[in-house]
Amino acid sequence: MTLEERKQEVIEEFSLYDEWLDKYEYLIELGKSLEAFPEEKKTEDRLIKGCQSRVWLDAEERDGRLFFTADSDAIITKGIISLLISVYSGRTREEIAADDFAFVAEIGLKENLSPTRANGLVSMINTIKKLAENGR
Repeated sequence: MTLEERKQEVIEEFSLYDEWLDKYEYLIELGKSLEAFPEEKKTEDRLIKGCQSRVWLDAEERDGRLFFTADSDAIITKGIISLLISVYSGRTREEIAADDFAFVAEIGLKENLSPTRANGLVSMINTIKKLAENGR
């Protein structure tokens, strides 16, 4: 599935829910589906700066593609990072660096988060882009 197809799929998934409470429930379910993040990777250099909760993000390059793993100590934040890595994991550095992440606005995520969570979302996006552009 291309990056554009995956982003469109996320937009369609979110459009299934009319209420933001239901969309939050969906985010929580996404967070629960994240693969386990090893405790030894929960290091300072993997913490995303600018998030009120603790969010760890790791990237590994294989065959010219970046694969992300992540974890958070807050359930909705864990869902947000899970959503982002479900879209961007397995993509090339060029695809990620060139993307505008506009699907986030299309699903209304930033506008429906508290200011601190919205800032955290921006920090997550910036960190993913930075990892794509120039590594850690």
